[in-house]
Amino acid sequence: MDIKQFITDFATTFEDADTNEFSATTVFKDLDEWDSLMTLAILGMINKKYGVKITGSEIREAHTIEDVFNLVASKK
Repeated sequence: MDIKQFITDFATTFEDADTNEFSATTVFKDLDEWDSLMTLAILGMINKKYGVKITGSEIREAHTIEDVFNLVASKK
């Protein structure tokens, strides 16, 4: 699993965001589009593209995209 691809997949889930603004250290909860629907969209993307199910409470504990990546990687 590649973090650069994960960041791209994460970023493309956001409709109006510039994907170049996303990095491993991006605090995704600070993004304007972040809300409960985005949480569901990210969880769905992770399940579909990576075959990993993470819970809402697990994503609430994450702060950066790298945190989410590490969580997904730990479950592969």
